[in-house]
Amino acid sequence: MYILLSNFSWLEMCYVSATVPRMLSDLTYRQGTISFHSCFLQFYVFFSLGSTECFFLSTMSLDRYLAICHPLRYPQIMSPNSCYVLVAACWVLGFLWYVIPVIFISKLSFCGPQIINHFLCDPGPILSLACPPLGIAPTVCQMFMNVLVLGNVFFVLLSYGVVILTLMKTSLQGSLKKSFSTISFHLLVVTLFYGSVAGMYLAPSGGSPSEVTKAVTVFYTAVTPFLNPMIYCLRNDQVKEAARKLWKRRVKLLRSKVTT
Repeated sequence: MYILLSNFSWLEMCYVSATVPRMLSDLTYRQGTISFHSCFLQFYVFFSLGSTECFFLSTMSLDRYLAICHPLRYPQIMSPNSCYVLVAACWVLGFLWYVIPVIFISKLSFCGPQIINHFLCDPGPILSLACPPLGIAPTVCQMFMNVLVLGNVFFVLLSYGVVILTLMKTSLQGSLKKSFSTISFHLLVVTLFYGSVAGMYLAPSGGSPSEVTKAVTVFYTAVTPFLNPMIYCLRNDQVKEAARKLWKRRVKLLRSKVTT
């Protein structure tokens, strides 16, 4: 599990680095410009990292399923070598998944104001700048996105559905509580990520993004990667104990200031 978490942390850092620095630069300097090739590079890297995160979340749900439903066979099945193979598969599949849609979009002709009314190079704003006819490019993009998100969501739900059914049959309350606390943090991360992504990309849309769409984009590109490490840190007993001590220290400090 820690091999997966370490790679997931590295993925989150790359995910933020692909968009946030450029986003902050454009917010600081209103007349920000980006070349055609740089825009497509950001688009490809951003969506590849997002696809990789989808595969990582599915792999981590598989890990929890094996750890809870098959605890005796778990060390043999999820050996370090197996984890490294799964990690490599997630990275490779993630960066290969969106190659075809990117190729279809790059072959379009672009005209008009050439102003992207968004924080990043997203397929919707890019397609809105393309000259008609767009051909099958929007359909291909939507198809790949739907298969990626719905397929991984189904796998995660199936894995945790089996896990929850298995836990419900467990008679030991201590084991039940510990197992539920283990999967609850991962379910929270999955909900934050897929909730925002599904609202953004599963429903086909065109034209300029609304203010709500921009806010959702900021949420899943910056806020969610910031929250994920904090959520996983709450699983660590040492981190929780340090947080309790810090909280007690703050409370004592506030009380001393009030009394004086």
